[in-house]
Amino acid sequence: MTNDNPRCPWCGDDPLYVAYHDDEWGVPQHDDRVLFEFLILEGAQAGLSWITILRKRENYRRAFDGFAAERVARYGAKDVARLMNDAGIVRNRLKIAAAITNAKAFLDVQREFGSFDAYQWSFVDGRPIRNAWRTPKEIPASTPLSDALSKDLKRRGFKFVGSTICYAHMQAVGLVNDHLVSCPRHAAVGRNCGAVAELD
Repeated sequence: MTNDNPRCPWCGDDPLYVAYHDDEWGVPQHDDRVLFEFLILEGAQAGLSWITILRKRENYRRAFDGFAAERVARYGAKDVARLMNDAGIVRNRLKIAAAITNAKAFLDVQREFGSFDAYQWSFVDGRPIRNAWRTPKEIPASTPLSDALSKDLKRRGFKFVGSTICYAHMQAVGLVNDHLVSCPRHAAVGRNCGAVAELD
């Protein structure tokens, strides 16, 4: 990308962050395993930077059985002890416990809706919201939609799913396209997700 067509500034020049921005962020995701992974990683990020979590992502995949929700849901005291001793992840007991709780709630949602994908995308009527931000300052930390998702997830027993975490999750998995309009990924993501709602 050139100076005339710069990336969103938040990714800086860290190769890992740039790859995440260019290949993943904002791309609509419909794979339940991927959605579960992002849900857990966003919760782990609370109070930390996203780049910190990205650098630990492969460790998380190893530690949490490839983010297979049905396996994580069966974790017991020995697994919690194992995770608390794993220097490759964020060793926060509340976040680890929340991941297990969320796996169980995730499976409940799958049983009710057929997939977590169907549940989550129902909040945007199955179509990504394509925003038209021109500066980073315009991008909100949360929205009424993330408020609604957060409230419903909490009602279903999920933890570490405040509105700000939910909005970051929505951005990551493409429920909203929050690339700046000057970023080439804004148009590229838009082309890949079909009809969208443009918000000025």
